[in-house]
Parts: sequence; C-alpha cells; structure tokens
Amino acid sequence: MKYVVVLGDGMADYPLDAIDGKTPLEYAKTETLDRLAPVSEVGLVHTIPEGMSPGSDTANLSVIGYDPKKYYSGRSPLEALSIGVDMKPTDISFRCNIVTLSETEDSYEERTIIDHSAGEISTEDAAVLLDAVKAELENETYKFYVGTSYRHLTIWDHGKLLELTPPHDVLGQKIGQYLPKDQALREMMKKSYEILVNHPINLARKAAGLNPANSIWFWGAGTRPALSSFEEKNKKRGVMISAVDLLKGIAVGAGLKNITVPGATGGLETNYVGKAMAAVTALCEDGYDFAYIHVEAPDEMGHQGSMEKKIQSIENLDAKVIRTIVEEFDKRNEPLRLLVLPDHPTPIVKRTHTSDPVPYLLYDSTAVYENSYQYNEREAKQSGIYVACGHKLIDKLFAK
Repeated sequence: MKYVVVLGDGMADYPLDAIDGKTPLEYAKTETLDRLAPVSEVGLVHTIPEGMSPGSDTANLSVIGYDPKKYYSGRSPLEALSIGVDMKPTDISFRCNIVTLSETEDSYEERTIIDHSAGEISTEDAAVLLDAVKAELENETYKFYVGTSYRHLTIWDHGKLLELTPPHDVLGQKIGQYLPKDQALREMMKKSYEILVNHPINLARKAAGLNPANSIWFWGAGTRPALSSFEEKNKKRGVMISAVDLLKGIAVGAGLKNITVPGATGGLETNYVGKAMAAVTALCEDGYDFAYIHVEAPDEMGHQGSMEKKIQSIENLDAKVIRTIVEEFDKRNEPLRLLVLPDHPTPIVKRTHTSDPVPYLLYDSTAVYENSYQYNEREAKQSGIYVACGHKLIDKLFAK
C-alpha cells in the first residue's frame, strides 16, 4: 500500500452570494473528487488546536501527524531548516516578508498594507532587494537570508520572542498599531522602506503596473524546532513535494525527503502535473511509502480575495494533481490510500486564515465504501464524521 496526502492550502471557504451561496470548493468543477467521494470517507477535521493561531505552520504540522501543542516553536524556525540555517539555541528567527505598502502618506505608520506578497514577486527580484536591505541593516546581531518569492528570514542573535502580527492579517489597514514594539525591529522596517521605495526594481515594477516590494515585515518569531522522525513514528519512508520553505522545513525536521519540481512556484500557474508525477515516481519507482503534495495556490488566491482564481486553483488541483495520482496508480494496479484536504480555510471575504474545521476525503482503492456525500464543507459537516484532533487524522490514512 502507498499513501498520499494532497493538501490544498487554504482551500476551504465560506458560502458566497456571488456563486449562489456556495463555497469555491462546492462551486468548482471537480470531476475527480466527485467520482471519488461516493466511495470515500468524507468528514470534518479540526487542524488548529484551541488557543493557537490558524497558520499554515500549525495546521500542516497537524496534518502530517505532529501535535502543534507539543512540537510548534514558531513558523520561521521551520523555514530556517529549509533554507539551511543552523540555528543556535540562543537564536530567534523571524519571517521577513517583502510586502507592498501604500506610498502617498507622510509617515511610515500611516501607510497601508496593500499586498502581503508584493505581487508574488519572483525569488530572483526579491533576492536583489533583500541584498540591498542586508547591505544597510545586517550586522553581527541581525542576519538576513533569502528564501522563496516574498518569504525570507531574519535571525536575531540572543534575541527574544515577541508577539508579531502576520502581514496577511493587516491587509487594507494602516500599519502603525501592528508594528513591533521592539524599537530595533521597528526601525529596521522603517529603514527598509527608505531603501526599497525607489530601488530600480521597484521603479520598473510600478512602470509595468506591478505592486512594488517596498518594505520588509517581521513576523512568525520562534526558537529552534525539534521534530521527531516521521519514519520512526509511522514506519513509513516519505517525501515532501512543495514550493514553499515552510513545508520544506517541516520535511527537514521530520526526516522526509524534499523533492524539487521544476516550475513549482507556489502560485496559480505552478506545475501541478509535475508535482503529482514526482509523487508517483517516488512511490512507484523509488520505494517510498508516503508522499505529501502541498499546493499553495488556493491560499494565495484567498489572500488576494480573488474568488475566480481560487475556484480555478481548486479545479487545477482536482484535474491535474488528484486525477493524475489516481489514474497513474490505477494504470500500475498499485494499491493507494489518498487523503485530500486543506490545512485551514482562507475565506475570500476575510483574506486571511480562520480556525474553522476543514473537510477531508479519505479514499482507499482496495476498500468497498459507500456514502451519499460529495466533497465540500457543507456535506462534510452533514456526514457527521468529525476528527477533533487534527494530528490524529494521519492514523486514519495509515489505518492504525
């Protein structure tokens, strides 16, 4: 038996009047999921422990089988693992987003966050901008590291844990009240705007009608993580297929092999089929038992507030990832257990994460299972099947 998780980041949502009171998942054309649902278990799972923030960090830890209450030490440290930063016990790491702020106000505090991802800026352009920031701000205490797209890393030597606000929680709002209370971090953010606002890359982006990447934003502080071995815990050798550093970092900590797929970007135009085929190759040819396929696009479209693009991302997930997996396993006559779910909702109307339970579908190609529910938020709730502790859902996948 081979085991696959297909994780549509932020795929769950709320009913929308514009699509007849349906959610994007309910409205999207999902022929593969529609075919699998009647022969699968459909239910709800709560991936976010009570009292914890609904981030992709805590939620994906849950889905992969790690209780965030026990293992979570902050988002940024997981990304540090992916980037290859060997954190000291005294280090504090921060996510260092490159964001788009409004530019017409007189003071930094009066500016508004327009885009938490600076138009999903390319890693190549972001690296040039971060180099400009490093040249002015880096010292023995604060070190900057390039990540992927808008997602980067700052390490504070002998730092302290601080409560910091994610930029996607401040979209469309003035930033003053959300800036760090720590004076040094606050001043670095203000200085970064002065460094970046008229940088040639940003002048070119504005001329082309793109959002400028004109400020850094610190959040996600944490200490060095210590995850137990996934293989020892589950007796399964596994791979991670994702375009974002957070998931790659979880994989490093858990001892999963990261597989890099050409053209996998974390955006709407990512290489969906390439991700699916990488999993098929790892499982059917390279001897691995478990594959975790993470697709970021639904979450990004939720943050952008684009209903149409979120629906498109879900349809791509269904037609290009899930369909490819199922057809390739059928072709090879290989037994498959497949778990499909989001990590958390990213509702269009909120443009940020929520802690609501999410729908899951569990399919076993060797089992006889019948139900009358389709795969969406509404019918998953109607099924009456509910997993209260998200980190225990993987036991269902492995039939423990």
